[in-house]
Parts: sequence; C-alpha cells; structure tokens
Amino acid sequence: MKHTHKQPAPATEAGLHGRRLTVRYNPGQPVVIDGQSIDIPTGRITVLIGPNGSGKSTLLKTLARQLAPESGDVHMDGRDIATLSRRAFARRLGILFQENAAPHGVTVEELVAHGRYAHQRLFDAFTDEDRAAVDVALERTGIAPLRQHWVASLSAGQRQLTWIAMALAQETGYLFLDEPTTFLDLAHQFEIMDLLRALNRELGKTLVLVVHDLNLAVRYADFIFALRDGRIAASGPPSEVLSPAILRQVFDVEARIIRDAATGLCFCLPVGKADATEAGIAIPRESRIATKGS
Repeated sequence: MKHTHKQPAPATEAGLHGRRLTVRYNPGQPVVIDGQSIDIPTGRITVLIGPNGSGKSTLLKTLARQLAPESGDVHMDGRDIATLSRRAFARRLGILFQENAAPHGVTVEELVAHGRYAHQRLFDAFTDEDRAAVDVALERTGIAPLRQHWVASLSAGQRQLTWIAMALAQETGYLFLDEPTTFLDLAHQFEIMDLLRALNRELGKTLVLVVHDLNLAVRYADFIFALRDGRIAASGPPSEVLSPAILRQVFDVEARIIRDAATGLCFCLPVGKADATEAGIAIPRESRIATKGS
C-alpha cells in the first residue's frame, strides 16, 4: 500500500519543525527515528500513534529536546532548539511523561509551584506573579481544593491533573504529553482529554500527545501522525488517517470504521490480525509532512 502524507509546507519562522531527524539512543544501537521531517500544526492538538516500538515517544522526546538527534535539527519559532538555554526553552515548551512518580512529602501546591522554575533566577523569591500562575493552574485543572493534600495520597487521576497543573503553571505555548491517560479509568480519561482540549481551544496552546487508544486519538486530535518502524507512515486529519487500509499498514490489524450518526465521530473496531503478507509497507526514508496551521 502506498503511504499517505501531505506535501511539505514552506519553511516559516513560526511553529515547531523537525528536519531529517535520525535518532538512536546510543552509538552503535539501532536507529529509532529514521530520517524523518515533521511540521507540528500551531495552535492545534496533534496526536502521535503507532504500535509499540514504532518511535512515537522517541520522536516526542526529540522534538522536546529530551533526546539529541544523531542528525537533523528541530526549530521552534525560527530558533534551533539546541541553541536555547535550559530556562529559555522551558519558558516555551513543557513536557510530561507517563512514568511520573508520586513524590513523597510534597503537597499539590508545592508540586505545581515547581512549574515556575523557568521564570525565576537562582535564589529569587516567589513573586505575586508566580503565586497567581499557580492559583490559575490549580483552578483550571479543578484541584484547588486539594492544594494542601500530599501528592502521594491522591488517586491516579488526581495525580495526573496535578502534573498537568504544574505544566500549566509553566506558562508555555507548547505542551507535550506522553500517554497522558495510561492507567486511568474511562471517566478520568475523558476528564484529562477534555481538559487538554480546553487548554488548546481556550488558551491556544499547541499540544502534541502520544496516545495509545485509537478512539481517544480520533475523538480529540486535529491532526494525526502514524508511525511505524521509525518512519511516518501516514498523516492527516483523523477522518483520513483512520481507515482500514492505514490501520492494516501501521498496526497489522484488520478493523472496521464505524461512524456514529448522533455525534458524527468515527470509531475503530478491530476484528483481528492482518495477514502479514498484506500488511507490508514501503515508506521512503525522507518523509516530510505539511500541516494546516503550521
């Protein structure tokens, strides 16, 4: 099957762009991201999907400067992110990982206040502006009543809201989250995803998420990148990416796509593993994707 992606967007100063990224964790180890280029839609919710080991979390970390590419570069609003100081970068982009541990001896308010470190100099006192940012983050995430509770005593959903509040207090234009709903029940999954959509729609934050659940991805994404074997196999709006052919190509599964007449939303119903001979893919080494809003 021929892969599906958009044509490259013209280079612009604004936005986040990765070019010809090749990433491996250590010299001599296998390549995890293989010469890929990507334009993140500004002011939108972008979701990265793909099977385990496809490189989606690695790509997220590379765009967020958690991993340095072996080759290629990432530019944010016209600046190579490698040239930005740690604090300057932290004032622009926040990232949360799924493996965040619940710290002991720390209250909700204290953890959220850590989000202000990028706006303070060494030995600076907490300012009224810092306190206001923390208060706004606590209120917007709905955890203000828990501000004096120990983080370790919270439920999984409450802890995730606390971490998001910390990132919100950071006051960045970009927010990345790696599988933000992992280990949460269905109600808390919707609570987290509804909150993230509100941050995008009301505050204009550019969100990039790694999401394991395809139906959550389709429900909340404005744009999807599907990865397989370290390369971008398909990209586009959810209605274009969620197709039986692409799901077979990326995940090796046969699936039916069902449209709900009441909401207009599409849902994926997996029905079995695809025949390996029919699921082969040929993805060019250089995949550069243009997106609306870049």
